Amino acid sequence: MRHSQSSPNLAALLSLVIPGIGQIYTGNWVWGVFWLIVTPGFWIGSGGLLGWLCHILAAMQAHGFARRG
Repeated sequence: MRHSQSSPNLAALLSLVIPGIGQIYTGNWVWGVFWLIVTPGFWIGSGGLLGWLCHILAAMQAHGFARRG
């Protein structure tokens, strides 16, 4: 179930802080769980270098999900 009144900025902020939470907020549970699992792997596997990339990509995706409703 997707929230039709999700705030794009709030969704992006949530996923910027913890990737996947913005997706869950917008009702995209599968993507939310994906980011929650993948991001720690990128943080650990790259010594932190690619972890930030996951935060940014997840925030952009959550913003887009919320805009589309």
